[in-house]
Amino acid sequence: MDMNDKKRRQSMIIYIIIAIAILFALNQGANVYQQQQIQTVSYSDFLTMVDNDKVDTVELNTSSNTIKFTEKGSSGVVYETTEWPNDDTLVQRLQDHGANFSAKIPDQSNDFWQLMLLYYGIPLIVMILLGWWLNRRMRKQMGDDGPSMDFSGGFGFGNGGLGKSNAKIVGEKETGVTFKDVAGQDEAKESLQEIANFLDNPKRYSDIGARCPRGALLVGPPGTGKTLLAKAVAGEAKVPFFSISGSEFVEMFVGRGAAKVRDLFKQANEKAPCIVFIDEIDTIGKRRDTSINSNDEREQTLNQLLTEMDGFDNNKGIVVLGATNRPDTLDPALTRPGRFDRRIPVELPDLAGREAILKIHAAKVKMQPPIDLGVIARATPGASGADLANIINEAALRAVRMGRNRVTQDDIEESVEVVIAGEKRKSTVLSEHEKQVVAYHETGHAIVAASQKGSAPVSKITIVPRTSGALGYTMQVDENEHFLETREDMQNQIAVLCGGRAAEELIFHQVTNGASNDIEKATKIARAMVTQYGMTDKFGMVQLGQVRNRYLGGGEELTCSEGTARDIDEEVQRIVEQGHEEALSTLKKYRFKLHEISRYLQKKETITGEEFMKIFTRDDGFGPAPTAQGAADGSQGGDQA
Repeated sequence: MDMNDKKRRQSMIIYIIIAIAILFALNQGANVYQQQQIQTVSYSDFLTMVDNDKVDTVELNTSSNTIKFTEKGSSGVVYETTEWPNDDTLVQRLQDHGANFSAKIPDQSNDFWQLMLLYYGIPLIVMILLGWWLNRRMRKQMGDDGPSMDFSGGFGFGNGGLGKSNAKIVGEKETGVTFKDVAGQDEAKESLQEIANFLDNPKRYSDIGARCPRGALLVGPPGTGKTLLAKAVAGEAKVPFFSISGSEFVEMFVGRGAAKVRDLFKQANEKAPCIVFIDEIDTIGKRRDTSINSNDEREQTLNQLLTEMDGFDNNKGIVVLGATNRPDTLDPALTRPGRFDRRIPVELPDLAGREAILKIHAAKVKMQPPIDLGVIARATPGASGADLANIINEAALRAVRMGRNRVTQDDIEESVEVVIAGEKRKSTVLSEHEKQVVAYHETGHAIVAASQKGSAPVSKITIVPRTSGALGYTMQVDENEHFLETREDMQNQIAVLCGGRAAEELIFHQVTNGASNDIEKATKIARAMVTQYGMTDKFGMVQLGQVRNRYLGGGEELTCSEGTARDIDEEVQRIVEQGHEEALSTLKKYRFKLHEISRYLQKKETITGEEFMKIFTRDDGFGPAPTAQGAADGSQGGDQA
């Protein structure tokens, strides 16, 4: 017995059990209905009703010794006595009171077939008709109007729906999205523009002997617009767009996923030229191996996908676009030339890209001038397109909550903080001592940052708790975006992150758990300096670790011996401690400024970068007067307690 026959039998058994359960339920319902129509009375009550001339018709059942009778003036109610004793006067009494009576000798053979028809035959016919109707309905939805009663794939459903791809056609000719709706991905658009041009005018390329790429793989972090780019290609070329997720191919039964792949490419071949978009393609495209965790269904689906991509006519204009944020897990046979010919990175947008994305989303919202989206773009390094869209939407929601019909600059700036640190926690009330500790902690970050040379200024300091768990944070915004960082830049970042803990030690001579997030970030930077960037004299230019799942924020995996791993830990500890000592030294130098700014922050709870720098650079005669040289890199010092 092959696998398909076994699955058919299993499906048939399941549907038979369901059918028996439904028949039993209908049988019980019929019995209840019958019992509700016949009322049982005692024999004495029956005689009383006869004597009062209330009985209309009487039926004497000689087989069961029961009497069924109806009441004059009633409709549909039948009475039945509990038994029929040997009463010789009953017939005369019925005649005297004008009752119509008769005797019945039932035919038990006919009753048997009547009961079988009532309790089993009629429900079975109803189920067959229902299954036939559902079968036709599903086949019409799948594009097949032919009537069928195929029980091999399941009762009343046939095999029609089990091998269908369920691919969604987003646009028959127009997806409603073009490259004008996509911003911040100029390089990706340029790579995809050629595919759109080929689909729109294939003769121009075929005349010179060029062929259209069979597939393109969109690779990047979540929220960067991979699906939007795929729709834009179809919109530019004005061709049908088939969209399906990789998880929809994964089935419990072996062979179903491969059948869906065949059906998908069959539909695409009928609609060519067209674009087939498979989102999260790593679900079915993972590297094949012989490990114990291998999945036969997934591997068969992948094999079928490879075969279909080799088999379709490239000149018809069928292009397969795949999207993933785990390219390192894909099978090499899937990514080789001839299948996915192009690998298109869709990275996080840069400063200009973020501003362009904000303008696209802001155009859909009513704004109250003046609006400076450049400030918002500079305040959101590392934000994806989805994050920026969420920021604009949060600003619009805030404007509605505040009773305004237009979004202001303050709404957008507040929404940036909501996305970064969460909403303000009104229920969290800090004691005066805790408030003082948080104020000194955040001021420590800001002073260490402002004392460093050639870096971004502090834009905001707050000690208002947020729903993310931060009791306060220091925000720094760079005027320009940097793509290269020196060892000195990273050491300065670590020193800024250590500034909060250093302030606690210097003023209160004790430490709190508020620096947990700072310690995590500082350790991560120091470890990257040692294992990835070769920024230490001890190890030199040697890579000692690899980042897994780079687009999903995966952790680092060391590629060295145990002895070297211990040396790495010691070097990381040395770098972080060096930043800690630098932060302590800076705060001791500006101790009076630390007190002054912390008290001012406790009073106002939130101060701007201008207010901070005004106090920090003012010469009070208590110490060295610093110059306005800015702050460290653009990281936020979000402190959790």
